[in-house]
Amino acid sequence: MNGELIGDKVILGGEALKELYDTSYYGRPRGATLELSLTEASYLLERAKITIVLNQRSLSFAEFFKIASMRMENFELKYLVYKDLKERGYHIQPSTTDFRLYPRGKRPGETPAEDFVHVISERKPLPLTELIFFMETAENVRKGILLAVVDEESEVTYYEVKRAMMKGDMKPVDHVKEEALLLEDRVVIFDSKLAYFLYHNGFFGKLLEERLQLSLVESAYLLKKKIIEIVDRSGNALSLRKFTGTATKIEPTFKRKLDIYEDMRNKGMVVKTGFKFGSHFRVYKKAEPMKRLQHSEYLVHTIPDDHVFLLPEMSRAIRLAQSVRKQMVFAYIKNKKVKYIDIGRAKP
Repeated sequence: MNGELIGDKVILGGEALKELYDTSYYGRPRGATLELSLTEASYLLERAKITIVLNQRSLSFAEFFKIASMRMENFELKYLVYKDLKERGYHIQPSTTDFRLYPRGKRPGETPAEDFVHVISERKPLPLTELIFFMETAENVRKGILLAVVDEESEVTYYEVKRAMMKGDMKPVDHVKEEALLLEDRVVIFDSKLAYFLYHNGFFGKLLEERLQLSLVESAYLLKKKIIEIVDRSGNALSLRKFTGTATKIEPTFKRKLDIYEDMRNKGMVVKTGFKFGSHFRVYKKAEPMKRLQHSEYLVHTIPDDHVFLLPEMSRAIRLAQSVRKQMVFAYIKNKKVKYIDIGRAKP
């Protein structure tokens, strides 16, 4: 079958409708012709299913590939992803987010597409705003979003991007209002009764003998809830505003971390430091008072709403989370609301 390269499309005659569209779902009918995208046409040309002419001259695969790369941004990357998914047995068609992907074994027309696929190079920074746009575009038509990252050796890694529904079953602790002491970058409760109560009923802090050591975000949360009072080493009581100001000098991102910590705690989750996993928090959905914490479900890292992901760094975080059987969640604040995005490796 002969096709003609016109702009960023390859146009084939009516015989292609039956041979390529009706049986294999390539292209889109345009009256009595079939229109192929550059990725579809390249795939079929490489397999000698079609020929392509330009200015009445037949193009080799290498010639067509070069021309296509000048007419479509990131053509080579998109072709690698298209080819990979086709060879995995999927039906895949062009879309506004690069491709739409149908469930394995299902055909266009008999079932809706399941995911949108967005293709990106590992070298290209990915703004959070762009990622949210793709996710919301998919959500609006009830589809998932797959991020297809192509590395420098042309290997493709897929990531599923979705909202994380953060909700746990931990009940809030009662108001007790006892004194806690601010040291350099942490707060200590010396009252053993309160220490045991907060640790065993809310899993706050770390028990050290009969005292409880709290992190800055835990301390601010308990101060805000009027569960503790915080004093400095001179015995001066600290308001929430003053304590937050002191904590922000120690840790510039403190306010954002506190808002996100508070949101997760208010949703019934137990939130502990995620330092040893390279994230801000490790988070538990289920916790039973007076029992040991079991397995945390999430690693949560807080980011600003104008964050730009560097894909190698994102990949490392996700790989680590999945190696310890956790989901990697990125939390940010937009319009004074905390939002969560779960990004995990996918195996199409």
